Amino acid sequence: MACGARLHARNRAPFFGEVIAIAKEHKINEQIRVRQVRLIDDEGGQVGIIDTREAVAMAREKNLDLVMVGPTAVPPVCKLLDYGRFRYEEQQNAKENRKRARATEVKSIKFRVKIDANDFNTKTNHVRRFLEEGHKVKVTIMFRGRERTHPELGERILHRVAETLADIGAPESAPNMMGMDMNMIMTPKPGGAKKVDRGSDQASPPVADADPAAPQPVTPTV
Repeated sequence: MACGARLHARNRAPFFGEVIAIAKEHKINEQIRVRQVRLIDDEGGQVGIIDTREAVAMAREKNLDLVMVGPTAVPPVCKLLDYGRFRYEEQQNAKENRKRARATEVKSIKFRVKIDANDFNTKTNHVRRFLEEGHKVKVTIMFRGRERTHPELGERILHRVAETLADIGAPESAPNMMGMDMNMIMTPKPGGAKKVDRGSDQASPPVADADPAAPQPVTPTV
């Protein structure tokens, strides 16, 4: 039974985190078991093919690590470098790549044909924020029932969105119908407007100059 458990543990698929660690790990120093390596020094110079033990000794003399960077080559390619710094730079590069990948996402905001001014301003501000972050945005007008017989109402809203955001984005193409929806892709303008303070909400003018429900100041009588 114990033997079977050990066999199961040895043959199990690694967890996701383990897969990531194994995929990104490099063999260093004594982990490199081949007899010879093709060595690159810490300044990028080609040292040539030398014994692995000698390469490890060179790394220790310079307070560096021997890192296998080309495991599929014959012999494997190794380099003298600071492995901690090397891993940090790899992680930073991976973070930048993920950031660039997210920047190419297409975000989506949906409007209704019957939308009031407050909802229009709120949703348009969401589109503005996505454009400021460098995303393309798919603006969708959702039609209900007989609203579909009046596509000009959706076009009117989409044109209004484009006009409101003309300082930072532009339609990639004309609005088009797909089923019960009308879509338009907004794309960021190069050198568009700077990102504004969302708390001040300067992107859209207020619907009314003052709130009629707010209490008005009372002038005391003498």
